[in-house]
Amino acid sequence: MSTWLLAGLGNPGPEYERTRHNVGFMIADELARRARASFSAPRGMRASVAETVISAAGVGVPPGERLVLVKPKTFMNESGQAVGKLVAFYKLAADHVVIVHDEIDLDFGQLRIKFGGGDNGHNGLKSVRAHLHTGDFYRVRFGVGRPTGHHAAADHVLATFPKAMREDLAVEVQRAADACESLITQGLAATQNRFNS
Repeated sequence: MSTWLLAGLGNPGPEYERTRHNVGFMIADELARRARASFSAPRGMRASVAETVISAAGVGVPPGERLVLVKPKTFMNESGQAVGKLVAFYKLAADHVVIVHDEIDLDFGQLRIKFGGGDNGHNGLKSVRAHLHTGDFYRVRFGVGRPTGHHAAADHVLATFPKAMREDLAVEVQRAADACESLITQGLAATQNRFNS
């Protein structure tokens, strides 16, 4: 059984819970819910962590791969601190790391699953790359759309999803969680074919 680390990126604290920047947390929460796994805060790790098993039959179903779900307790631009510590603790190679994050260059709900690449101006990714000393990890990019009018990108991602979108958001978060499961159990190519939009 190999170990995978999946980190959903976001900002800690109730004021950020429903913001676009926190879809990574939402997707990690959905994966934990499916596994009936609870997050705890290991000492010195600066993250909430939940462990489960993932197989082709689903999350929480053995035999399969060990899955460590992570929600950093740092702010977005320091996400790499928690990810780096946990990758070192579990002795993982970067190619067993999945980072789930919001993406303004994709329309709401669109997914792009990829391996490697730059940070595309995303401060969370920039921090993870800096702490892992490589960009060679998997990314699940969840589209939150670009701001309209004269709104700044930072204000857009830190704004909450409008109430009218919340039902669709729940559906898209589930689909993104499906993509994360597929990536780990079916591989990149099969997952891209099914989920990249």
